[in-house]
Parts: sequence; structure tokens; C-alpha cells
Amino acid sequence: MLIDFFLHLKARGLPVSTREYLVLLDALRQHVIDHSLDDFHLLARTALIKDEALYDRFDRAFGEYFKGIEALPGMDVGLPEAWLRQAAKRHLSDAERAALEKLGWDRLMETFRQRLAEQNERHAGGSKWIGTGGTSPFGHGGTHPEGIRIGGRSENRSAVKVWEKREYRNLDDGVELGTRNIKVALRRLRRFAREGAAQELDLEGTIAGTARNAGWLDLRLRPERHNAVKVLLFLDVGGSMDDHIRVCEELFSACRSEFKHLEHYYFHNCVYDHVWKDNARRHGERIPTVEVLRTYGPDYKLILVGDATMSPYEIVQPGGSVEYHNPEPGAVWLRRLTETWPRAIWLNPEPEAAWTYRQSITLIRNLLGERMFPLTPDGLARGIRALSK
Repeated sequence: MLIDFFLHLKARGLPVSTREYLVLLDALRQHVIDHSLDDFHLLARTALIKDEALYDRFDRAFGEYFKGIEALPGMDVGLPEAWLRQAAKRHLSDAERAALEKLGWDRLMETFRQRLAEQNERHAGGSKWIGTGGTSPFGHGGTHPEGIRIGGRSENRSAVKVWEKREYRNLDDGVELGTRNIKVALRRLRRFAREGAAQELDLEGTIAGTARNAGWLDLRLRPERHNAVKVLLFLDVGGSMDDHIRVCEELFSACRSEFKHLEHYYFHNCVYDHVWKDNARRHGERIPTVEVLRTYGPDYKLILVGDATMSPYEIVQPGGSVEYHNPEPGAVWLRRLTETWPRAIWLNPEPEAAWTYRQSITLIRNLLGERMFPLTPDGLARGIRALSK
């Protein structure tokens, strides 16, 4: 089976070698993984693929070959507990999903207040009360196109409010694995300016001056080169961005390495009237966004990083934030950011082909003047070109 898999990869144009295949077999003999298909996917990609740019092609080829297979043959696989919990949920047809009513912002909030006042016991699987696993707009673990999630984990990403206190962790700026392609793209943004006292030998100028001076040495000096580019990095954390922690850490690490003048701030879903530097203290050490706008000059370049996946209310509605009542819509703050720093882009870790299915992504793309790019080597290169204009 694995020989056929190896040949399948070669047929898809991947530069895999016999030596790398033997390394993979040896790792399996040493029981490096427990033989789940997910573990095997990571092991095979690590052993066979040496260029990060080929990861996507490998993933597609892997999916083609192992389609419908849950685990490597010959291994007994227990049914995961998460699958059992999922089976207990209500599964709706497309027609049933379409029939679920979006209440709208005002009616949703008013209905929620009524439910809090009326409900006095736990509910599950229903369509009205605050509960789990049903079609009510209040609770978690169920299905509704627009509601308030209370506890649980985000699954359909359609909640317009989240009734819980969530803790986020800071992105690691020391991550090195996978940053190579990102660093190459970021270097295109660097513009060196010659500043300060003349203390570096200008070899070309010296040669030209000496030639014009009939062979008499004409020593020329010039200021040293300094990396003068200044970058403001705004990073979305928490919620649906938990799926993209690794790639965001790689970007953050590469930016730390490439830019001498780098300032970063965190936000959740959309920028509002405050941001923060440390996720562990984000509730107590908030920084007014107005203060950030006044601190950094127009020579800074602005890079916002986020999946832009949220309720449209979070962008266009006062009080639309899932975490608190924001006095002004997110769209107002995004306009202020781009007016202060016109050279701005938004990097989105979600696949570009999926953007049209999210209304919130379309809204933010319009606010950024279509300057949203995927967080891939190619998308990053396009974004850097946009920032350089």
C-alpha cells in the first residue's frame, strides 16, 4: 500500500526520493506514531517533503489517495468520544436549515433578555430555550444561523455574541520552523535609507572619482545603510483564529527578525476602541486605539492579520462586539486606521477561494479597498507589493 502511495506522489509531480521513503518506513517500524491517519499524514509530509511550498500539493495528493480511509490498515481504532457526542446532535437537512429564522440584532437581544427572565431549568435539543444541541439561537452545540453562544466551543461560527470570558495566549515570536518563505517575502518590503555620518566606504564612487581624477585617489565615503521601514502589526487572536495560531506565529517571528521598527497590538475579530499588548492582561491593561493613532506617524505601514470571520454586526453595529458593548462600529475604527496609515493591508489565513462565502470578509475587503491578501507566500508577496507603492 505504501509503495503505491509513494508512486502516487511521484505521479503528482512531487520530488520524493527512495531515500526519503525508507526514512518514512523506518519511522513506522520505530513506532514514532500510533498509526492514526492524521499522525501518518504529518509524519509522511515531514519525511518526504523538504520544501514548505510543496505542502499544499502534498496535502491534495494525500487526500486523493487516502480518501475514505480512517486509519492505516491493520490497526484497531476505537470510536472517539467526540464522534459519539456529535452523533447525539440534531442533523438538519438543507431545507430545515434554511427555515431557521434570523431574528435580527434588536429582536435577538430583546428575546435573549426575555429568556433569561423566564427560564429556570436546563434544556437540551429544543428550539426556544437557552440550551444545548438544538436549534435555539441561545446556547451552544446546536445549529442556528445567528445567535448568542453561551459556553461551549465555536463550531459553526455564526454567533453574534459570546457569553463567556475567554483567555488568549500571546503569539510566540521565537518560532522558526516554516518562516523561511515568509522572511523572503518580507524582505521585499525593506527599503534602506542612508542616514547619519559618512563612515562607510563608497567603493563605486571612489573608483569613479579616481578615474575622473587622472588616477589620483579620490576617496569617497557615504552614510551606512539602515533598515528604515516601520511596521505596525495588528493581530487577531482567539475564537476562530485558534485554527491559525501556527502560521500567525511564523509571521510574527519573521516580522520580528526582518523589521527593526516593529510595533504589535492584539484585537479580537475587529478593531474597536481599545487594543492590547499582552493577552494575559488584556482586561486590565487595555490601550485606547485613539492613543495608538496619535503615537505613530504616517510613515508606518499597517498590517492587520485575521480571518475576518465574524458576524456582520461586529463590523457595522454599535454594540456588535461579541465580548462587550462597543460604542462605535468596527467599520468606523477600520476607516480611522486606514486614513491614518494609508499604506495598509489585511492578511487572511483562510483560503482565498472561501472568502466569498463570508459576508464579513466582503465587508472588510471593501473597507480596506480590496487590499486583503491570503496568508500564503504568494499572497504575502502580493501584499508586500501593495505596501511598497
